[in-house]
Amino acid sequence: MGAGGPRRGAGPPDGGWGWVVLGACFVITGFAYGFPKAVSVFFGELKQDFGAGYSDTAWVSSIMLAMLYGTGPLSSILVTRFGCRPVMLAGGLLASAGMILASFASRLLELYLTAGVLTGLGLALNFQPSLIMLGLYFERRRPLANGLAAAGSPVFLSTLSPLGQLLGERFGWRGGFLLFGGLLLHCCACGAVMRPPPGPPPPLRPDPAEDRAPGGGRARRRLLDVAVCTDRAFMVYVVTKFLMALGLFVPPILLVNYAKDAGVPDAEAAFLLSIVGFVDIVARPACGALAGLTRLRPHVPYLFSLALLANGLTDLISARARSYGTLVAFCIAFGLSYGMVGALQFEVLMATVGAPRFPSALGLVLLVEAVAVLIGPPSAGRLVDALKNYEIIFYLAGSEVALAGVFMAVTTYCCLRCSNDTPSGPAAEGGAPDTEDVDAERDSEPMPASTEEPGSLEALEVLSPRAGSSGPEPEVETVSGLGHEFV
Repeated sequence: MGAGGPRRGAGPPDGGWGWVVLGACFVITGFAYGFPKAVSVFFGELKQDFGAGYSDTAWVSSIMLAMLYGTGPLSSILVTRFGCRPVMLAGGLLASAGMILASFASRLLELYLTAGVLTGLGLALNFQPSLIMLGLYFERRRPLANGLAAAGSPVFLSTLSPLGQLLGERFGWRGGFLLFGGLLLHCCACGAVMRPPPGPPPPLRPDPAEDRAPGGGRARRRLLDVAVCTDRAFMVYVVTKFLMALGLFVPPILLVNYAKDAGVPDAEAAFLLSIVGFVDIVARPACGALAGLTRLRPHVPYLFSLALLANGLTDLISARARSYGTLVAFCIAFGLSYGMVGALQFEVLMATVGAPRFPSALGLVLLVEAVAVLIGPPSAGRLVDALKNYEIIFYLAGSEVALAGVFMAVTTYCCLRCSNDTPSGPAAEGGAPDTEDVDAERDSEPMPASTEEPGSLEALEVLSPRAGSSGPEPEVETVSGLGHEFV
């Protein structure tokens, strides 16, 4: 088993060393979401040094974000093969090396390859394993843990940007990149604390007999469990995330220019984003604590839908805001709903697919989100250039996010009713597993029975085709050297 990989046989401790893991996740989430935006403070100097336009220098942040989202499946495969801790240590070194090498760049192409590709890949190899480890350490307090970890994004965004501005003024963009590279070495420290949860120690080497099928051949091993795509609940979540990502990030990107277009002074327009950040910092952990309440936790999908609907309606209602007071009110309402979405999005995914399949599911979701991010904000920018009208952009973005919330709520409710009307049993749930699945199950140890807690997500469980099945045990596959089980 790779260091930092999941273990079986013991439930999540919901505390203890898990609080250290939560602190590391807070830092990693802050770097992952805040760093690509913080680098933008150096774009002015980059334009002067390289004689390039804003769109050319902006590709550094775009490539970094594309690597963060688009390499999700690759990160899932590496975590399944080597475990969380080695992947995070390697990712921290890559992220740091990318920024250090970028400080010596003499062409924009070198910046794209170093700060964009290397640093983006390093951040991706830290972000996804940190969420996986968080799910292994927390179950009863998982909504609160997710909310606290997600708060790292606004905290680091409001901290790294002023720090980058200060470093750029004192040391230039090259010195700023070099010092930021040293700062990213903290990712290695965060990866070092990602030790496995307490449980029975696994064998140092996998048993060769476990790799053999009864016929003498080798059993199939999965590094990326694409079978999760057959889960109705997961596909509902994927479609919701795609619709959400099309419009969720558009208002923060255009807010400052929209305010300036309405006649707001530059300093006051820039402060609007700070208002969103401050409200977001409070909203994320508060929403996580709220979602962890016994009465609300079974209905977290509907709470997530409500947050999306509130965010979309905020965009729609505020599309014609022109005074500074109405813009401040918009920022407060947007920050609240935005923080709720950020706190709940991964909690809903964890509850939907479960800890064993979460690495593969998260990788696929991030890939889908990368496609949506490459479509939504750039298209909004082109529409602004063509129409010279921000109002239409806010209407479109709000409609997309609100549609995501309505889709999530309606499909969850419809699938819940269908599952209640359909009799459970092996025939209704898809029949018996095939021969290969039976072989894989025979070679694996049975999962220990878990006690259902009062706050379990019943609404999400009935969405899955396997929920409530009284038939044979589902497929269990053990990945060689890891002990991962995909159920």
